Amino acid sequence: MAGNWQQTVAQTVAGMGYELVDLERSAGGMLRLTIDWPWAPGQSERFITVDDCERVTRQLQWVLEVEGVDYRRLEVGSPGIDRPLRHARDYERFEGEVVEVTLRAPIGAAASGLVAATRRKFRGVLCRGSTPGAWRLELLSDDDKRLGPKRAARVATARGAGDEPGAAAQTVRVLDFTLDEVREARLAPVVDFTGRRPGKRLPQQAQGEAEGVRNDKLA
Repeated sequence: MAGNWQQTVAQTVAGMGYELVDLERSAGGMLRLTIDWPWAPGQSERFITVDDCERVTRQLQWVLEVEGVDYRRLEVGSPGIDRPLRHARDYERFEGEVVEVTLRAPIGAAASGLVAATRRKFRGVLCRGSTPGAWRLELLSDDDKRLGPKRAARVATARGAGDEPGAAAQTVRVLDFTLDEVREARLAPVVDFTGRRPGKRLPQQAQGEAEGVRNDKLA
């Protein structure tokens, strides 16, 4: 492929006012990218539509041809319900959402018997940590069943007041971490008896319309 095609794609998407969430190239020559609207604190959510995907597709087809980038297929889509979290602003944006975090290294001795020392993956509600740059997962029930009442340096218990005045304090299992410890993080789809359903930020209809815009280009 000619030149730095990743930079070409990123600059084109940003120049059109979108955020490049993810970008990959398969062995078969497919370029697949995910776009979203940029976010700022206090700003209302905007959702990617099929028109946005088609607009980016048309522009990239022209740019990649001019730049001499060789590819077989181009696919542009919306983030979907399992959107990756790659930057600090993503964590800020999705604070309070259910997130799956995979650590770079097993939790090791910090587990102190609360979870397997080889465990890397955790699922819970994303919260800010107690220090700048730190984050916390309030682990959900599936994780909670595996944890005991003890404390550990990394997997610990935190006590908070109940929701109602006079209610008893509740014990919440938490995982504290920093972004440099994370190998991968993404929004966790919520599963109910009818199957997967999206979180509050991406209606199913909008997701279905935006995903799967494909355009072929013979190499």
